[in-house]
Amino acid sequence: MPSLAQVLARTASRVPDRVAVQFDSTSMTYAVLDAHVNQLARELASRGLAKGDRLLLLSGNSDAFVVALYAGLRLGAIVVPVNPRSAPGEIDHFVSDSGARLLLFGAELVDTVRAWQEARQSAAGIPVLALGDASGFDNVLAAAAGQSAEPVDVEVAEGDDALIIYTSGTTGRPKGALFDQHGILWVGINTAVGLGLREGERMLHVAPLYHSAALNMLLIGGMMYGATHVILPGFDPETVLETIERERTTFFFGVPTMYTFLLRTPSIATRDLSSLRVCMYGAAPMPATTAEALVAALPGASIIQACGQTEGGPGGILLQHDEVLERPSASGRSAVPNTEVRIVDIEGNDVAPGGVGEMIMRGETMMKGYWGKPDATAETVRDGWVHTGDLASVDEDGYITLVDRLKDMIITGGRNVYSAEVESALAGHPAVGDIAIVGRPDDEYGEKVVAVVTPRDGSELTLADLREYGARHLSSYKLPRELVIAEIPRNPSGKILKHLIREKLHG
Repeated sequence: MPSLAQVLARTASRVPDRVAVQFDSTSMTYAVLDAHVNQLARELASRGLAKGDRLLLLSGNSDAFVVALYAGLRLGAIVVPVNPRSAPGEIDHFVSDSGARLLLFGAELVDTVRAWQEARQSAAGIPVLALGDASGFDNVLAAAAGQSAEPVDVEVAEGDDALIIYTSGTTGRPKGALFDQHGILWVGINTAVGLGLREGERMLHVAPLYHSAALNMLLIGGMMYGATHVILPGFDPETVLETIERERTTFFFGVPTMYTFLLRTPSIATRDLSSLRVCMYGAAPMPATTAEALVAALPGASIIQACGQTEGGPGGILLQHDEVLERPSASGRSAVPNTEVRIVDIEGNDVAPGGVGEMIMRGETMMKGYWGKPDATAETVRDGWVHTGDLASVDEDGYITLVDRLKDMIITGGRNVYSAEVESALAGHPAVGDIAIVGRPDDEYGEKVVAVVTPRDGSELTLADLREYGARHLSSYKLPRELVIAEIPRNPSGKILKHLIREKLHG
């Protein structure tokens, strides 16, 4: 099989004049994109980036993100795309944990990068380059314009490492899931088969491109069949609807919260959205009523749910359009093509219909392991199966529904929040005596982060105080949206009894 960058080059040779990426008021054909990738790869090589080096990519959705991603891949570097909303301490962890050789950032994030540089404790001296004009930093794109557009002479094989995508674990510290070229190629193949994608698909990207679903399934996968990638910097429901109508996009992926806001936008009834063939949702549960409303609002589109995990590539289960109609509350029914999924009990036996067990999966797209963490890898990947930590039920008809998470994960607006990480960050507030982080169901965001706090004697605490303190250490979406003052129930060994907290919150 070809490398990921070879796929882009082959597509550019096959459909050179087709628009590959459209962002803001600019667009690049496949031929132009391929040339820009070669130029940036040469520039990065001149600054010391080599095959196997980790390239940290801190950028929002943009055409520059795409060029930087493929420039790294073309050199055989391991690209590490991270959340552009990361706090300085989180960036520091990504840099030190991955051993990044170089950091590229979107010019709009210059203040974030400066704050990280002032506070950082690791990787002193790592080159930091801007993808655009940013005062005090080299504009690497401008520098690359003077380079040759001929491909670099670097051999990248199917088995070479390609990406590290960070995901949190039970300890709350983000872990880097490592993928090789082979696995990511198979993500694209599986996506095309499972979602029925076609040559020349016009894909609208609003979900963050650093996330495995948008990145591996859609952006990288779309390059295989010459998709046109229409990229928006963020989600605004009116802008999304206007863009679908104007650009005649055929594919849209969003988290359930996005669809909720789209359905509440009055112009959805008057916009011409007939170009949409496929609307995929995932990353969080969608209320059955929302799924039903979406089917009614977009009668010409296939509504498909994808439910999986980053460690799987992502991989997991699908709920096809007719199945959404029949069982909108389910999470999936069939495994993603070329993937095996089982629901097993604690002994590894398949649970009977009506039972609940852990969802495990295996296939070509699974991660190689967690970067630099063999013990964590051995805990998650056993006998070739990725153990997701998600509890699911399966019924007589084969429908699978996620019912709980072993890792106390909160999914808010499609983003994963791990309670242990938030608890660790907020426990240092001088007014906090004890703290537990849990999720409470929310109509707009799926779940919202709730901080249950026992204050120190004589101390007072407000939600604003806690959020202000937490913003120094955490991305904004991880901060609590609600504060509850209460005693934290614990068992004799000191473990927080979160099921008791949830029972009280849910009344």
